[in-house]
Formats: sequence, structure tokens, C-alpha cells
Amino acid sequence: MAKTIVYPHRGEVKGVVRVPPSKYHLHRALIFGSLADGETVIRGKSGALHIKDTLRSLQDFGIAVKPTEDGYRVKGGPYKPRNGKIRVGSSGSTLQFMLGLGSLSEGRPATYDGHKALRERPIGPLLEALGAVGIGWQADRHKMPVTIAPGRPRGGLVQVPGTLSQWISGLLIAAPFAAADTVIEALPPVNELTYVRLTIQMMRQFGIVIEEEPGGARWRVPAGQTYRATEIAIEPDLSSSAFLLALAALYPADLTLQGIAGKGTHPENRVLEIVEELGIPLAYDPAGEGLRIRHAGIRPTSGLDIDMRDIPDLIPVLSVVAALSRGQTVLRNIGPGRMKESNRVKAMLQLNKMGARIEETGDDLVIEGVERLKGAAISTYNDHRVQMAFTLAGLRSEDGVSALTYPNAYRISYPEFFRHLEAVGVNVREPALSR
Repeated sequence: MAKTIVYPHRGEVKGVVRVPPSKYHLHRALIFGSLADGETVIRGKSGALHIKDTLRSLQDFGIAVKPTEDGYRVKGGPYKPRNGKIRVGSSGSTLQFMLGLGSLSEGRPATYDGHKALRERPIGPLLEALGAVGIGWQADRHKMPVTIAPGRPRGGLVQVPGTLSQWISGLLIAAPFAAADTVIEALPPVNELTYVRLTIQMMRQFGIVIEEEPGGARWRVPAGQTYRATEIAIEPDLSSSAFLLALAALYPADLTLQGIAGKGTHPENRVLEIVEELGIPLAYDPAGEGLRIRHAGIRPTSGLDIDMRDIPDLIPVLSVVAALSRGQTVLRNIGPGRMKESNRVKAMLQLNKMGARIEETGDDLVIEGVERLKGAAISTYNDHRVQMAFTLAGLRSEDGVSALTYPNAYRISYPEFFRHLEAVGVNVREPALSR
């Protein structure tokens, strides 16, 4: 099996990087544009494999998406599956956001299928909830391939476990087409509400009315609504930026991340606060150049207790930063992180092979900071965030190289990752000279 060999980096981190557009926003904008009459103009373009999965699924539904120099033009219209097969690749967002939309198909049922790993992801609660609002489906053991029957949802009250936001978002996205109002209730524990709020905020940009009831876990979607075409600019991806922020926290740095002007609406904008709480200075350039991280070599100081319930995608990168920070870090409510592209909790426990002190205690990760790590052989489980996190850990190793499996995993969400590392003076694949 091919591997990425990561050599330690002992220099500084210096340069300017243009942050790519947010995949979280772009998935939703492409899908919502496909549901709207007319043409939606999207400013923001990505080569991430999961975005390509969404584009391919829309193509299979007969939706025309035209790439432009800086984004896409989406011509909304009826869903007419070309041959009944909908390819979702390895993207859980594509699958779960679009499952209910198969009910809009004209002419034939839509059968969703994708990569082997995605077939094992849990979608049973979403399928049962779709059935409860009148969407017909067929699947063996609640796994892909899944066939969705044509026929608009009837609406009504539906309850769904609040375990994963994608189940809630999938119901919300289909609900405007129902014959009667839909009330969606998320059963506790409710996780990842930041992602649900992004879905709602963007649906409203496309003209959809959603009423949130007190408590934040119950939503009413009036029936008979239509998505409206719009123009939308995609925010920078703070989830991808988290890896560069972590890099700048672990080395002497003078790094500018172009495009970041503040928190915005990104569901993981909490990462900016966490980096500052670790003692790393962040400054927004008044000239509009972006976010600048500049220091002469501050070691992050933790003692932080961080609730990960709403930001589970940050578990891998924060585990690495915490492993090298002064003091103890506790990452709480990590359960959703076990249900992503991999069990990210299990994956990050491999930091102990590198000399870290990280322990899984119930639904928490307890991390005691150490001064240095050592190189090791690591399985990334073909998980993009795990691969990128262990790349940072390998760079900060004081002894030996690290060998990471699945060297192309990063392309799923951040295809510019290694190119951006090189742009700021880090060459992963060759030893760096001491400065």
C-alpha cells in the first residue's frame, strides 16, 4: 500500500495562502440551486472530491451545472434521473442531503449507491424518518444501495435521533415540497446543531420559510414552498483553515490566510476562538488581506475544556494541537466523531504511538500535553481529516519519520493541502534544514 512519508519540519511557517471556499456551504448551494426555478449563480469553486460527488449526483438527476471561472451556474428544474442510478461517491453529505429529494423524481425511481465505506455509514434513522413523512424507500439492512420512490412527501410530525446533523438536514431540505406542514423533532442528545443552523440559514437565502420552536431542536416547515434562484458568494472554509491555524500554532509563524474576515456563518468558526484561547495571537488585516498569525515561537497553553458536540469535525486537528500544548485538554461529547468517514476517536488514539498522552474516557478525550512527538506508522483509515491531522503531528516529530496510509485522502475535502504547506515553507516529503 502506498504511503505518505512525513519528515520533521524544524523551521518556521511563513507565507500567504488563499483559503478555499467552504465545502459545507457549497454542497448546500449546489443542491438548493438545483431545486429552484431559474439560474442560481454561485461564486466559489472547489476541486474537493466530495463536491465532485454532489455535482455528479445532480448530473444523474438531469440538472445542468455549468462551471464558471470563479464558481458555478446551476439551472434548476425537475429531477429526471437519466437511468435511475444516482452516484454519491464517498460523500455522506451528498447522500443524506439528497436522499429525500429522490421523491421528486419524474418518470422512474432513483437508486443511490456509492463507495464501499459509505455503504457502511448509518442511515437507518434517516430512512425511517423519510418513510414517516410519506417517502417510499427500499434498502437491504438500511444500507446503500437505496431506492427512493417518486411521490412527494405528505408531511406531518416526524421524530429523528439528534445523533447526526445530516439526518435532520436531509429532512429539512425535502420538507418544503410536502403536501402538509412538516414538523421535525430531534430527539436528545442533539449533536452538531451548528451544521443544522447552516442548513436553515442557507435555505432561507433561497426563499424557504422555517420556523424554529423554543429549545432549538424542533422545526416547522410550511408546506407547498418553492426554492428561489439567487446569487450567493461562498465563505472561506474554516474547517480546512483549521489545519493551517494549527500549523501556525505549533511553529514560529508569520502566516496570512486570505479571505477570512471573521467568524462568518461557518459551523466550525469556534476554531478561531480556541486558537486564541491557546495563547496564539490572531489579527484581522484592516486592508482586507485576511487573518494574520504572527509570533516568534509561543508554545500553546491549554487547560481547556471543549465541548465537541457541535464541532466533531475538529476532533482530529484539535487532538494534535492539544497533544503538544502545555497542560491538560479535555474534548467532551466526542460521540459524533465515531460516526464519520472513520471512527475518528479511535484513529486519533494512535497519537500515543507517537509519544502523546491521550486517553478515551467515556465520551471524552483527555489529553496531557507533551513537549515532543516521535515518528510512527499510522493508519489514516482513508479519512481526510485524520490524514491531515497526522501530517501535522509527523511534521512536529522530533525523532524519525512518519508513514501514513491512504496518501490521497486529503483530496476529499482539501486538495490544495500539500501545495499550501509548501507555500508556507513546509516540504512534507523531504527533510527540512534547521534554521
